[in-house]
Amino acid sequence: MSVFLRKRSIALLVATLALLLSVIAANFFFVGRQEAEQASVQRSLEVQLRLSRVLSLLQAAETGQRGYLLTHRETYLEPYNAALSTIDSQIAALRRIMNENGRETAPLDALEADARAKLRELGETITLARAGQQEAALALVQTDRGKAAMDRILDAVQTINGEEQRTLAEAQVQTLRTENLVRLLALGALGLAILAGVLVLRDARQSLTAAMQANEALQAAHSRLLDEMREKERVEAQLRQSQKLEAIGQLAGGIAHDFNNMLSVVIGNLDLLKRRAKRGDSNFLRLADNARDGAEHAAKLTHRLLAFSRQQPLMPQPVDCNKFVAGMSELLRRTLGDHIRVETVLAGGLWCTFVDPSQLESSILNLAVNSRDAMPDGGELTLETANAYLDAAYASENAGAQEGQYVLVSVTDAGSGMTSEVAAKAFDPFFTTKSGAKGTGLGLSQVFGFVKQSGGHIKIYSELGRGTTVKTYLPRYFGPAAEPAHPGPAAAPIPMGSAATTVLVVEDDARMLMLTVEALRDLGYTVLHADGAAMALNIIAEHPDIALLFTDVIMPDMSGRKLAEEALKQRPNLKIIYTTGFSRNSIIHSGVLDHDVNFLPKPFTVEELARKVGAVLREDKASS
Repeated sequence: MSVFLRKRSIALLVATLALLLSVIAANFFFVGRQEAEQASVQRSLEVQLRLSRVLSLLQAAETGQRGYLLTHRETYLEPYNAALSTIDSQIAALRRIMNENGRETAPLDALEADARAKLRELGETITLARAGQQEAALALVQTDRGKAAMDRILDAVQTINGEEQRTLAEAQVQTLRTENLVRLLALGALGLAILAGVLVLRDARQSLTAAMQANEALQAAHSRLLDEMREKERVEAQLRQSQKLEAIGQLAGGIAHDFNNMLSVVIGNLDLLKRRAKRGDSNFLRLADNARDGAEHAAKLTHRLLAFSRQQPLMPQPVDCNKFVAGMSELLRRTLGDHIRVETVLAGGLWCTFVDPSQLESSILNLAVNSRDAMPDGGELTLETANAYLDAAYASENAGAQEGQYVLVSVTDAGSGMTSEVAAKAFDPFFTTKSGAKGTGLGLSQVFGFVKQSGGHIKIYSELGRGTTVKTYLPRYFGPAAEPAHPGPAAAPIPMGSAATTVLVVEDDARMLMLTVEALRDLGYTVLHADGAAMALNIIAEHPDIALLFTDVIMPDMSGRKLAEEALKQRPNLKIIYTTGFSRNSIIHSGVLDHDVNFLPKPFTVEELARKVGAVLREDKASS
């Protein structure tokens, strides 16, 4: 039975294929006919256009002759001259097209003879008029010889146009018949194909039913195997979800614990300050300093969380790590204390890397502080630089590592070391083996986030009781070398502003807006403010003396970058400073600040605001 069904299905498929091939061949034939008919139609349309052109030339020539006879101005003869120069080529083109279409050319011969006769008659009158024989010229016109020629020309044009119209109508009818025939053939083929498909599907269903019945035992075994695999995947998914929830819980708990402590410090000191103010006590400075200290710790926590999540704004530049590490020696001695000996081993011919210098300094300092804490009785800390190449084998064995050339900065201590379990969790946020008073567990997380955001790789090598080495691989920089500016030893006095300098502050958060405005006024600037981009643009248009726009980046109606672009259209020399508390926006791409951006991250102190505004305004004066 199944063999018979297969043979019948094959016969049906072969017949359907043959039918489809026949339809395709017929379609090609009819398409060819349609193209020929369309070409004939095109030629007929061209005949009509050229006839219209010939008639227009002759009528214009006659009009020009009349104007000349009345005015004797040569400019009226331009249509006549144009007819003389082009009438032959137009009639020749008409003759070629009509021959291609197989048309009778007798009407065209008559048209050509009458056209020449008309032009001769026009020419004779023009010649007589030029000779001063105006009456003879008018007498020639009054013989109606030219009118008779023009009447014959109109009859010839109508005759040819009538023949072409008839041809067009016949071609359209023929084209419509051809299209209908093609549609009928296609519909017939589709119907037969559907019928054949139905029969084939019926045969296939019968064959499939037989095969399924023969395979029941195999399917049952396969189903049991799939059930076992699904159960295994479900258990593994539950385990992974449990691990994720544990990590999220640890992160959330750490954030809540630290922020609650810091907020308690801020709120408590502000409450005490308020109570003392009500009692008339003027001893506020210690309480204000305590509240500020708590807020600064909260800001540092936020910064470290952004670093761990790789969302901090970076300002990378070419860095010579040999000079950079050597320049940190004094900072490390002050931070680590006299009981820690700092040694540096700097490689010759070290490549440059392209990173944010301040973040690199913070990372080295974090690693050094961790090493100090691992050597409570003192010891030696070694900072080493080297050129390194991570090959494909290393990259395949270390998740996140990419094959390539790197600048290696390693920090080695002779401290207590870590177990493999502790080393595996060292970069987790809020994971720490220290007591709560000695660390938050975010230092190594910040280093990890910075290195990854910079396109690098970091690896811990540790042995319990013998010390730890943290190797930081930063991508090699192939551009021109340039030495970044290193942080100075002492901060300069806070720069003060001038009432002659006007700053426009744009911020959608009312409390942040008022804080920034008051801070800038306290620094001596004249300050205007707006709670959105639309209001800001109106203020810029009304106040040409605005020297600086200080704008939030993320605003509901228009982003700060878009506001700056619109403002610069009005004031091309306007200086811009952007501020935001979140880095994923229009001025930071892939974690890196755009090259033309002046940026002050939130939260900022009055001192940081003063230095940034002063630096940008000084750049403006220097460039001018």
